[in-house]
Amino acid sequence: MPSSIDKLRNILKLETERKYDDRAVVGGLDKFLPSWKNDAANSNLSEHLIETISEKISRYKDATAQERAEIISSILAVLDQENTNGKSGIPKETAVKPAVQERFHSQSSKPSSAAPSPKPKSAPFQPKEAPGNIGINAPLTVIPGIGPGHAKTLANLGLKNLGDLLYYFPRRYDDYSKLKQISKVNYGEDLTILGTIEYISSRPFRSGSQKITEAVLSDGTGSIRLTWFNKPYIENQLKPGQQIVAAGKIDIYLGRFVINNPEWEHVEQEHLVTNRIVPVYPLTAGITQKWLRKKMFQTVTFWSPRLTDFLPQKVRDSAGLTDLPDAILQVHFPETVEKLKSARERLSFDEIFCLQLGVLKQKFSWQSVSAAQFTVSDEWIENTLQNLPFRLTPAQIRALNDVRNDLASGKPMNRLIQGDVGSGKTIIAALAAGIVTLAEGQVAFMAPTSILAEQHYRNLTNLVKSLSTVSGWLKPEQIRLLIGSTPGEEKQQIIAGLENGDIKLVIGTHALIEDPIQFKHLQLAIVDEQHRFGVSQRAALRSKGSNPHLLVMTATPIPRSLALTVYGDLDLSVIDELPEGRQPVETYVLHPLERERAYQLIRNQISQNYQAFITYPLIEQGENGEAKAAVEEHRRLQTEVFPNLKLGLLHGRMRPEEKDETMARFRSGEFHILVSTSVVEVGVDVPNATVMLVEGANRFGLAQLHQFRGRVGRGDAKAYCLLIPENEDALENERLAAMAETNDGFVLAERDLEQRGPGEFLGTRQSGYTELKMANLMDVRLIEKARKHAQALFEEDPELTKPEHRELEKMITRFWTSGKGDIS
Repeated sequence: MPSSIDKLRNILKLETERKYDDRAVVGGLDKFLPSWKNDAANSNLSEHLIETISEKISRYKDATAQERAEIISSILAVLDQENTNGKSGIPKETAVKPAVQERFHSQSSKPSSAAPSPKPKSAPFQPKEAPGNIGINAPLTVIPGIGPGHAKTLANLGLKNLGDLLYYFPRRYDDYSKLKQISKVNYGEDLTILGTIEYISSRPFRSGSQKITEAVLSDGTGSIRLTWFNKPYIENQLKPGQQIVAAGKIDIYLGRFVINNPEWEHVEQEHLVTNRIVPVYPLTAGITQKWLRKKMFQTVTFWSPRLTDFLPQKVRDSAGLTDLPDAILQVHFPETVEKLKSARERLSFDEIFCLQLGVLKQKFSWQSVSAAQFTVSDEWIENTLQNLPFRLTPAQIRALNDVRNDLASGKPMNRLIQGDVGSGKTIIAALAAGIVTLAEGQVAFMAPTSILAEQHYRNLTNLVKSLSTVSGWLKPEQIRLLIGSTPGEEKQQIIAGLENGDIKLVIGTHALIEDPIQFKHLQLAIVDEQHRFGVSQRAALRSKGSNPHLLVMTATPIPRSLALTVYGDLDLSVIDELPEGRQPVETYVLHPLERERAYQLIRNQISQNYQAFITYPLIEQGENGEAKAAVEEHRRLQTEVFPNLKLGLLHGRMRPEEKDETMARFRSGEFHILVSTSVVEVGVDVPNATVMLVEGANRFGLAQLHQFRGRVGRGDAKAYCLLIPENEDALENERLAAMAETNDGFVLAERDLEQRGPGEFLGTRQSGYTELKMANLMDVRLIEKARKHAQALFEEDPELTKPEHRELEKMITRFWTSGKGDIS
């Protein structure tokens, strides 16, 4: 039967399910009539048949519900008669089994007002080989219509096999059952509208350096302006008269509604007549939404029922989760919003559950071996604390007790100390080193940069001098610094001292894990700013000893949700108090035109014998046309702004010895101002610095900005952080506003997680497992739910050897694709 009759049957079927509300087609059945008549004529249907059906549909809009039912019944009778007469030449059973469109046309997305949707029939699709001969790891070329060319293009999306395709989730959905008329939109709504392009053009703005493309979209009830910035190619993709669907947030400009940078796509006829939820997938060049949607439908409907559910039935039941085949089907082609929500819950749970089990296995593996025990008397601790030049905060005391318990447990310590900038984490690490070296153990202290390693060396050397009267404490000559720039002869002396045990504490960078270095009795590894070290680096350091204890530190506060998941293998100690005498840094967001005010504050502070940082997002001009760059600005500041002061320059392209020399000169007071890039982000300690000026502040994340701020206020004097965005438009930047609101790193960490996602926090830890495709690492409710069930199952079967857990064990292995037994 011709496709025009095929479409009409499905529309009438849907209208019947909707209780004849005349909404199976947007705007009513009569809106569908002109395009259908054209399709029918092209399909060589008789003029008599077309006119008969057209006349009946034209009466539908004004008819009562009973009359509408009779009209649809009569049209279906005419179509059945047409089929019986054999005029179409195609068997009737083919007409009621359209291929890909079947699922789109057959179901309403409204669960309550419409009749229940029938279960989708299997798509008329068979793989090129028998299902028994292939699995979800089979290449995409087993799918009809995907040859080597398309397979190569799909590989650009990370799609290489059937499993990849099943887990390639839509980036959003267009709910055609909830399309809103333009006349009824409200400010601030996130919605989808459908209409016709009435007008489109591009024009320059901002002195011609950028372009704005504007279009007017109309749907018969009203019109709305669509605006794209710096996307002039859209003018070539959209033409007046074309129907599109646009999704975005309603804003107001000059008193009229507008959608800025909406997502859009051309309307496909089958979606207009479905009134259902339609998936929208991420694309790449050479792949259209329509083509990919069709292949996804073929694959999902055929393969999802054949998936084995790896999650044990008792976990599914107790957690209230749907089964995996239905979740995969509904996340791609949802029948209702409720079923979509249920599918997303199941697939998100799977990811967090697998993550939790992997983390628990790491912790179990770590603690399954024994480690040397290190205990000290309370008297020794008290004597040590009394001789410190400062008093520990209650939070530091709690962290110290945690470390003492770990070192005395007989199991390898695997602890993370997290504390805000300047909270005093390093002293806890130093005390841990003192406990271990008291019993002749050796300690390796690894920092991410040579600058930070040199700083730790200087501070720890000074610390042990102040503890010289305490029995058993290290001597300065037992502490050495080993970095890339260490002279060869000195390096050989250090290597020999580590091998014979004369050196008890070595501080360095990645040079500590190079092959020539061997320890006589390495018992504690301390890693500062752990997110900057990879899995393999930490594993190599650990291999230098026999199950050494591991203590890692970070100044980036970790939100609770991440502490429960990706850091779940670590025991956490939180230092959430600043030492006595520290004042909060005053933070201000300045208009670019107020730059001279910032310069004047710097002059005033330097006149009081303090120092300042000025930080830029780039090293040299040319890396970005707008952003200011450190090299050029250093030259301008020295000659034009601060001609009577000495300015240093620090950036990532300098040789290590150049960086060290610059920092030493700044620390000694030779430089009044240090002009720098983000290389000063971590750990640089100059107590005399009281001003941090950040140029192009809108280019940095919250975590970075907070680290910059932490470079000042490390002494007793009042300190200031000044944030200057690149332009006036960036003044409303949410990150800058958050910085001005609070000094609390934990609050800012939660904000950063919300705004930028978990990448800034994970660093190299994520290399242990596959990327999360569905789960939201900010969903504490789901995380705690998955964590509870993972812990219960792990306590029952930690090795996952029971028959009912075999499929789960396979999934855990696949999930932790690149883990090497260490995510600490």
